[in-house]
Amino acid sequence: MNNFLIISHTNHYKDANQYLAYAPYVREMNLWAKHVSQMSIVSPIGTTFDKNINLAYNHNQIKLYTVPAFSLVGIKEIIKTLCKLPQILVVIFKAMKQADHIHLRCPGNMGLLGCLVQMFFPNTPKTAKYAGNWDLNSKQPWSYKLQKWILSNTFLTKNMQVLVYGEWPKQSKNIKPFFTATYREEEKLPIKIRNYTETLHFCFVGSLVKGKQPLKAIQLIEDLKHKGFDVVLHMYGDGIERETLASCIAKNDLKEQVFIYGNQPKDKVKKALQHSHFLILPSKSEGWPKVVAEAMFWGCIPIVTPISCVPWMLEEGKRGILMNDKNISQTTDTIVNHLKAPTQLEQMAESAVKWSRQYTLDKFEEEIKKLL
Repeated sequence: MNNFLIISHTNHYKDANQYLAYAPYVREMNLWAKHVSQMSIVSPIGTTFDKNINLAYNHNQIKLYTVPAFSLVGIKEIIKTLCKLPQILVVIFKAMKQADHIHLRCPGNMGLLGCLVQMFFPNTPKTAKYAGNWDLNSKQPWSYKLQKWILSNTFLTKNMQVLVYGEWPKQSKNIKPFFTATYREEEKLPIKIRNYTETLHFCFVGSLVKGKQPLKAIQLIEDLKHKGFDVVLHMYGDGIERETLASCIAKNDLKEQVFIYGNQPKDKVKKALQHSHFLILPSKSEGWPKVVAEAMFWGCIPIVTPISCVPWMLEEGKRGILMNDKNISQTTDTIVNHLKAPTQLEQMAESAVKWSRQYTLDKFEEEIKKLL
């Protein structure tokens, strides 16, 4: 394929002759890049570069069309966006006109504009990766619902395969259940068998923002401590909630139980998952939470809110623990009950490993070839 176009809201950066962006996203796009001779990208340019969470594209023929960042939250931002919109739409239209394949990254502001402009190119092959929660009944921003409606409408959206996480009933013919992956077949190393009667290591991996509810993870650890358990929580990630979390740790005398490491390289996070007993992710919204599948790959039992396709991933609680983020005590009681039967926890971890190891990068790449 000659010109593969990506429409993305992910901030991009230029360093010397390289283009960089958020590492998990780039790792995935590098797999697509293997099968195309030229990549074009329409996206905003970022201003705050963090080498720990950004990665370079592995392709030597990249053309980046830059557009200004914009927001649809609040009247002021919408007015500003209306001023920027003509310029952005022109850039997207011109890029799509030259593309042999159009790939939309949704949901997001750029994904929404991409959904609108792609209607003018019914004959161009297209894919859309909807990386959010595809549950049509979930509470989501209007812009997300609009993107879902356009993508599902086969009259407005032609010649497109829409990749969504999980399996959902009553979908249009262009909706394709999909997955994502982190590890290769060769990385299927033996897992460490945990001892659930010694110090229990938990980890949280994600942005320290309200949507991920990292405070709930700390509250869960505090609750377990008060019930007499020897627990430690390792938190990987950064964000605007970090100071609030640090204050909570100090106020509740949890300095020996909770440690915040900030953004760390992939290998350090991998080691944490390999050695932790449990992963806590009390997120309000997810698509396919990659860190949950990563934890399961290493036998680290996930404790996750039942959102998006998570109940399917955890087989309704057989491969992990479904968390009640509205009632931490209830979740604590569930964990305590499981800890009374360590053998069952070992079986749960084994089931998690078996399920997660179906979804390798090798399989992911094979599926991408079929799409292209």
